Amino acid sequence: MAVAKLFLHGVPDSPAIWRPLLEQLELGDGALAVPALPGFVDALPIRFAATKDVYADWAVGQAEALVDRHGPIDIVGHDWGALIAQRVAMLRPELIRSWAVSNAVIDPDYRGHRIARIWNTPILGELFMALSRPGKIAAGLAAQGVPADIAHEEAAQWASKDKRRAILKLYRSARGLRFDQDWARDIAVPSRPGALIWGANDPYVDLSVAERYSARTGTPLTVIGGAGHWAIAERPREVALALKKFWNGL
Repeated sequence: MAVAKLFLHGVPDSPAIWRPLLEQLELGDGALAVPALPGFVDALPIRFAATKDVYADWAVGQAEALVDRHGPIDIVGHDWGALIAQRVAMLRPELIRSWAVSNAVIDPDYRGHRIARIWNTPILGELFMALSRPGKIAAGLAAQGVPADIAHEEAAQWASKDKRRAILKLYRSARGLRFDQDWARDIAVPSRPGALIWGANDPYVDLSVAERYSARTGTPLTVIGGAGHWAIAERPREVALALKKFWNGL
C-alpha cells in the first residue's frame, strides 16, 4: 500500500507551487494532501494567531488526519513549509515515516534573509507590504524560475490583507527566521529518516546552511544545480528523482 504524502508550501506561496513537482511524481489523489496554510488562500480563521507554533500545531492536525486513514506518512515541505514539516517530525515522530525539506531547514546559526528581517520589523514590514504590488511579485517569482502561470497565480493572492497579515505574524513569531532559542534547541534532530533537497543558487537560504546541517546531522543532501530557491517548481524532474530515490530507500 502506498504511503500517504503531505506537502506544505512556504511564503509567499500557495499549494499551486507544488503542481510541477506533483506532475512529475504521479502520486495520484488517494493518499495525498496539499493544503494551504491558513490565511494564505482563504481568510485567516478567527482567533488563529498565525505564529510559527500555531502553524506547526495546524500541520500536526493535517498529519493526524492522514495517519488515521493511511498510517505513518511522508511529509515534504518547502521554505516555511519545510520548517513546519521538520517541526512536525520533531514533535510527533510516531506520525512520520520520513521527512524531506527543500531550501529551508531549522538551523541554530541562520539569521534570516533581508526581506525576512524587514517583515520582522514593525512599521517597516507593514510599509513593505503596502508598497508591494502583485505585478512586481509575479515578475520577481518568474525571474527566479517559477513558471509564469504559477507566478501570476501566487502574486494575485497578494491582494489579500489576511495573507499579508499572516506573513508578518509568522515571521515576527520567529524573530525573522531565527530558531536558536527554541525550535533548533528544544528537541534533538528528528528521529525519522530525513532528506535535504536544495537549489544550489538560493539567494535567501544559502547552500552552506544545508551543507552545515547535513554535516552536523548526517542528513543526506541533494543539490539541484542551476536552480534557486524554488527548485521544486524550477527543476521539478530533478527534485522528483531525488524524492523517489529517498523514498525507495526507506
